Amino acid sequence: MTSPALDHPVRLGATAVLLDLDGTVTDSAAAITGAIAETLEAFGRPPLVQDTLLRFVGPPIREGFRDIAAVPEAEIEPLVADYRTRYAARMADVPVFPGVDELIRSWHAAGVPLALATAKLQTMAEPILDAAGLTAYFTTVSGVLAGEDTLGGVQVKANVISRALEGLSAAGADITGAVMVGDRYHDIAGAGTHGLTSVLVRWGYGRPGEEEGAAAVVHDAGELAAVLAARPSTS
Repeated sequence: MTSPALDHPVRLGATAVLLDLDGTVTDSAAAITGAIAETLEAFGRPPLVQDTLLRFVGPPIREGFRDIAAVPEAEIEPLVADYRTRYAARMADVPVFPGVDELIRSWHAAGVPLALATAKLQTMAEPILDAAGLTAYFTTVSGVLAGEDTLGGVQVKANVISRALEGLSAAGADITGAVMVGDRYHDIAGAGTHGLTSVLVRWGYGRPGEEEGAAAVVHDAGELAAVLAARPSTS
């Protein structure tokens, strides 16, 4: 079923594009959920079905262990450390979603400034983007800084987006028409804290209802390209 946002197509005329990583650029579900399942087993926690494990993909990992796996706050830190060790060994071995790498290259060739804005640790985001061969196309890469992941998910995303906008601006990019693109509610709500227009992609891991507040919902890279294309001239 076509989303209401695409029944009446919009042209946002993006002057710069901020992209989430997991679920938007990279199909990282298997790497993340596999590491989480192993960590839960290692700590004697109840196993979770795959659909539940997918809810971990996108928000800060501490939030996932607390809210999805019901791990008490005082017990979360060792699980986070164990998960990150397991995940680091496989984090770069993930595919890019179909058409997204070509879209990124086409935006870059057209002079559209790009920023990565992810709730993943900065120290993890950079090598993942490198492994995908996409680093050269981004003006700035903004991930979570040490200690920042203890904040709520929306606040973490808002902070990451803030730094991405600062990086774009410092490089001379026009951010007056910047658009955030992501697959989860945190992306949409985080963008909203800055008054930023956002687009939700359906190829990621979002659940029904997470698109609330987005200017558009798209189902493939072609639709995303069309939504972010320059507005037709009225002259």
